Amino acid sequence: MSTKKYVYTFGDGEAEGDKSMKQLLGGKGANLAEMSAIGLPIPPGFTLSAEICDYYTHYDGQWPEGVEEQVQESVRYLEKLMDLSFGDASDPLLVSVRSGAAISMPGMMDTVLNLGLNDQSVQGLAEKTDNERFAYDCYRRFIDMFGNVVMGIEHEQFEEELQALKEKEEVTLDTQLGVEELKELVNRYQTVYRRGTGKDFPQDPNNQLHLAIDAVFRSWNAKRARTYRKINRITGLVGTAVNVQAMVYGNMGKDCATGVCFTRNPADGTNELYGEFLVNAQGEDVVAGIRTPRNINELNEDMPESYDELVEITDKLEQHYQDMQDIEFTIQQGRLFILQTRNGKRTGAAAVKIATDMVEEELISRKGAVANLVEPGHLDQLLHPQLSQSDIEEDAIIGRGLPASPGAAVGKVVFSSEKAEQQHEKGDPVILVRIETSPEDVGGMSAAEGILTSRGGMTSHAAVVARGWGKPCVAGCGDIIINYENQSFSNGETTIHEGDWISIDGAKGLVIEGQKPVEEPSFGDDYHAFMRWVDDIRDMDVRTNADTPEDALRARDFGAQGIGLARTEHMFFGEERIKAMRRMIISESEKERKRALEGLLPYQREDFVEIFEAMEGLPVTVRLLDPPLHEFLPEEDEEIKSLSRELDIPLRDLNQKIRVLKEFNPMLGHRGCRLGITYPEITQMQTRAILEAAVRLKKEGKRVEPEIMIPLVGTSEEFIHQHEVVDHMADEVFAREGERVDYKVGTMIEVPRAALVADKIAEEAEFFSFGTNDLTQMTFGYSRDDAGKFLEPYLKEGILENDPFQVLDEEGVGTLVRIATEKGRSVKKDLKIGICGEHGGDPSSVRFCYELGLNYVSCSPYRVPVARLAAAQARLGSES
Repeated sequence: MSTKKYVYTFGDGEAEGDKSMKQLLGGKGANLAEMSAIGLPIPPGFTLSAEICDYYTHYDGQWPEGVEEQVQESVRYLEKLMDLSFGDASDPLLVSVRSGAAISMPGMMDTVLNLGLNDQSVQGLAEKTDNERFAYDCYRRFIDMFGNVVMGIEHEQFEEELQALKEKEEVTLDTQLGVEELKELVNRYQTVYRRGTGKDFPQDPNNQLHLAIDAVFRSWNAKRARTYRKINRITGLVGTAVNVQAMVYGNMGKDCATGVCFTRNPADGTNELYGEFLVNAQGEDVVAGIRTPRNINELNEDMPESYDELVEITDKLEQHYQDMQDIEFTIQQGRLFILQTRNGKRTGAAAVKIATDMVEEELISRKGAVANLVEPGHLDQLLHPQLSQSDIEEDAIIGRGLPASPGAAVGKVVFSSEKAEQQHEKGDPVILVRIETSPEDVGGMSAAEGILTSRGGMTSHAAVVARGWGKPCVAGCGDIIINYENQSFSNGETTIHEGDWISIDGAKGLVIEGQKPVEEPSFGDDYHAFMRWVDDIRDMDVRTNADTPEDALRARDFGAQGIGLARTEHMFFGEERIKAMRRMIISESEKERKRALEGLLPYQREDFVEIFEAMEGLPVTVRLLDPPLHEFLPEEDEEIKSLSRELDIPLRDLNQKIRVLKEFNPMLGHRGCRLGITYPEITQMQTRAILEAAVRLKKEGKRVEPEIMIPLVGTSEEFIHQHEVVDHMADEVFAREGERVDYKVGTMIEVPRAALVADKIAEEAEFFSFGTNDLTQMTFGYSRDDAGKFLEPYLKEGILENDPFQVLDEEGVGTLVRIATEKGRSVKKDLKIGICGEHGGDPSSVRFCYELGLNYVSCSPYRVPVARLAAAQARLGSES
């Protein structure tokens, strides 16, 4: 019986995998196989599939049967290609061990370089390369990485020994240490290892390899990796693959280098080679921000032949993958090697420019650009505010660094990720300030408004992660010195302490003292061209949730095709309005209520006139009064006394009325259609306001499409009752005005029972709109206001995959949406159905709604562009 294949080799122009196998081999492994197969200079190696990681996780660190043998067979394959022996004392084969999940998680999982060295083979490497300094530099790096990554020894313990030795030798750079000093450093590192583990540093390369592979598998479930997946909603992956590759060296001398480059500028999308490199260094030196690297274009001066070859390869990779690529490379004694390629993380502005440029360059079709080159989150980034340049005084600028990720961030300085997360929980905006960030900082980076580092380049960890999230970042700001002990940083003249306000401009690399004003972003020609392609593709409408004409106009500018939810209760909170509303609430008779409602009518009517004007020619769905009445009454004693005087009502009577109206469970109480049934005069007044506004505008020659939505219906009888009230009032208005307008009456499906009897409700309703905020609350039995007390541990423990108030729960809530849709359309084939909960702006929820055949989604104004793109991508996904 044959053993299942778990390990896949690549090298010498051949590969057992290809780019289609990302789920199995991870993005890095699949791309290494692909590049090898098309003849690029790739160090040979092999990939352990992500299925092994899944098995390792579930079976207490064990490998599946046959994997050990397949790894050994692959090592022999590598030895043959390289004409070297793993563990050979005179001419050793050394390898790197790297992670690689199907979805890129930059810096979140572990890497080990120079694996295979020991006390004997380091001497063999020195003799073979005739470079003793290089050999011991590799060995000390390996002990450091292996000790930290595999055995969990704090990196700082190794760093302290390095710093102590540099101080002893009176040098500032690692490269200034000679052979004897590096030998001493190796001894010091081995002492740190023994102290940290209670064992000598392992000398058997096969043992080293097994332990390193285990460490990479373990890193899949490390806190930083879990946090990154949670923040980025990365789900459905079984684990990480592991890539074992023959080592190539950028630290053998001045004819060697290592670097990271992007085929286009990931900050603004400009079509230019963008990146950094270091001479006589290894890759981790660049991405970890330990040394500040040089601009990639300077490589043309140092190593022109390698630079030209690199440019040629980057062009070839971009054409092959039809996307901007993020490439790691090493130059060993003048010979260029490509270590990996992947689709590069980019800002929202860059994503849109790259998409439009690649279409113009005929590298990709418009459909391909919409489907693959811009993510919904990129459009969200474009809505970020910018610093108002006119308000920045030159003397307020306290530092200039690298413009690593554009956008404005204003917040209080914190110096640790833990503090950033704590302050964020309290609602305080913060700027995370670090000498350099590491993967352990991912939680704090996510919580912060922006990130500032004093070390590191444009491809450092801070820069790459910030760009991927659209979070402003200034990196490598050498103008400032950070003092963690004193919780401050200074440029020599100005000192900023923790808790002080600063502003950063990630597009210009500026650090500015104090809180600076921000201004709304503007959209260029590339954005508008791209969104035209989006709208040409999508066949599901996108509306907005808006309660004011200002929001309606803003949403229309963002491309909204109507209003899916106008919440009338938000219109009652003005000084005169709330007074009339409160008078209505405390009325003891229908006559008194009607008199108070007459006072509200003009305000409601004017609101609808302005909203209908803003959305002229587009449908506007107005939800009738929804919240319980007690929410409009004061709670504090002084406010109650003031209201008593204002309305000339005895304080005792007012207190009694407030007590009677107080809801024990407001979510399930006297609200929605229940208010309209108990007090039909409320529904009458609101209907009159809506239709009188519509008639007025029609008489002015304007087209309006009012849709009146009955909230919280759970039975067809509730809907019928309110529908009749609306229709009777409509007849009165039209008779009095001598003019009619077309209007629809529908319901908001937010009670589970309504979904289950949707066929009965559909016999009377002209449209459904899913209020998924309340439908989620009632289906789960979670109060949205109180769920924060337990949602975090639920997500952390994997009890819930996502926050159901952010991402639609397809299994439970989604099933009710599906049932209601199918039942409703079984009665009325062309029943208009939409969604107006905030899930309407979540890309995965939009896809689900598209698959169900909903007519539209509705979301807040600033999420309209995101929903438009998500709807187009849903259609393209259904066609693939």
